[in-house]
Amino acid sequence: MSGTRSFATRKVQFLNRWHASRAGRMKTRAVGFVSSPEPRTIGSFARGRQLMAGNFLFAGHLVEQKDAEIWDLPLPNAEFGQELHGFAWLDDLAAVGDMPARTAAQTWLWSWIEHYGRGRGAGWTPDLTGRRLIRWINHAIFVLRGTEPDQSHAFYGSLFRQTHFLSRRWHGAAPGLPRIEALCGLIYAGLALEGMESVAQPAVRALARECRIRIDEQGGLPTRNPEELLEVFTLLSWTAAALDEAGHAIPDDHTAAIERIAPTLRTLRHADGGLARFHGGGRGAEGWLDHALAQARVRNSQPDGLSMGYARLSAGRTSVVVDASVPPSGAASYNAHASTLAFELTSGRRPLIVNCGSGRTFGPEWRRAGRATPSHSTLSLDGYSSARLGEQDAGTGREPLIEGPTRVPIEIGHASDGLCFQSGHNGFVPTHGLTHARTLEMTFDGRGLAGEDMLLALEDGEKRRFDRTMDAAGLSGIAFDIRFHLHPEVDVTIDLGGAAVSMALKSGEIWVFRHDGTQKLSLEPSVYLETGRLKPRGSNQIVLSGRAMSYATRIRWSLSKAQETAIGVRDLSLDTPDLTE
Repeated sequence: MSGTRSFATRKVQFLNRWHASRAGRMKTRAVGFVSSPEPRTIGSFARGRQLMAGNFLFAGHLVEQKDAEIWDLPLPNAEFGQELHGFAWLDDLAAVGDMPARTAAQTWLWSWIEHYGRGRGAGWTPDLTGRRLIRWINHAIFVLRGTEPDQSHAFYGSLFRQTHFLSRRWHGAAPGLPRIEALCGLIYAGLALEGMESVAQPAVRALARECRIRIDEQGGLPTRNPEELLEVFTLLSWTAAALDEAGHAIPDDHTAAIERIAPTLRTLRHADGGLARFHGGGRGAEGWLDHALAQARVRNSQPDGLSMGYARLSAGRTSVVVDASVPPSGAASYNAHASTLAFELTSGRRPLIVNCGSGRTFGPEWRRAGRATPSHSTLSLDGYSSARLGEQDAGTGREPLIEGPTRVPIEIGHASDGLCFQSGHNGFVPTHGLTHARTLEMTFDGRGLAGEDMLLALEDGEKRRFDRTMDAAGLSGIAFDIRFHLHPEVDVTIDLGGAAVSMALKSGEIWVFRHDGTQKLSLEPSVYLETGRLKPRGSNQIVLSGRAMSYATRIRWSLSKAQETAIGVRDLSLDTPDLTE
């Protein structure tokens, strides 16, 4: 299997190099734009200033070289180089927009044409080429201002070569985001460039087919990565707008995909405007999600039940998002996490309960650690994750997620005083004979969340497996931990004799964690993994530890927001759901 994938990967790389070289040898003519392109990408002023100061932060690595030629930088890893060749940094220079920023953009762009424009070297993959074309076209006015005719000729000639390469090799991109990125770049170029109109319509039809087969009825992707879904949604929205402005019809499948994705992204949106962090995805750039939803102008309401396998409870200023489905499988599992039944909670503009996130940019060890169940706010059993990593793929160096839960039944409804989520998964049945069941109840005002976790041996065969595991443990029970990872900006202390934990947010809110007293409560170190930072951020986690001694073990806990009393003293006993009923 690994050998087959490795051969396929080498074949794709060979074909990409061959077509890139062929495109580089093509005779080109100076072309222009059919119309002035409308910039749609959004950059960061702060990142643009850092680039101009010689601070190159890509893929979690910082290279500091003032007045450096960007293509001569030492590459800490392959992803660093890929981000350079994708030209998303051009958004950041355009966000600065002054003369020095334009000079840097022009210097680095024409240097790329000189070094790589003939189809030699890195950067000639369909997804990177699509990403690069979109940025060049978006910011053409910015980079072409004040240039000489020979520079303009080289710019348009390179666009022609890249478009020709993409028209031949878009299908070599991996299904999902990479292929959609390639096709959207091809459509952009076909609509914008004189003489390239013929490549647009085949790409429009191919993109519509991708929308039909890759975006499921829940408006989700097979990877179940929320940030990746946002990227797909943004690309589809940009391309739909470009087609509309050019007077072309937007295929029904394309429009339908946008209309399915928008409500799903609203489900995955926390109260602070950020995305829930699951399956390798981050929160998204500040304001990116809200901007994308506003530009798409899709008013569909959030669907009942699951969206891309996630459930949402929302009341008052509080949002909870739960991973309530089986993990991704097959090729989609290479960035998947063992996070079934994990949840995140945000209060107003402040995240409280989080998952550790993806450690991909911090190296393979952090990447593996971030994918494990203990890195999520859920229950882990006896040192095991609810799904485990398979053998590393020889072609990609990544490990698929295998042997995870196969059944995750859910029920979402109303409790006596709020909203109720109930679910369970069988990820621990093969190893311990135990099903993990979780119930979450949120009050109608969003000020309280009551939780119950249960470990159950249900069938006779599962009970026999549990008995064997107990025998192997010397009848001392099966250890479990329920973890609640806290955002780094949460100040946390154990109080009331170790029976509760109080958590202060920067907004001034205080939340209190309590449990039913049958487990050990501790406060332990944690990490918060963010793309774009040089190292993991230190944080804390609340841990409930105990041992399953029978076929049914129940653990009850609560999170509640404290209130201000009349004299200004916070009463930590208020708003706590009753755990004794």
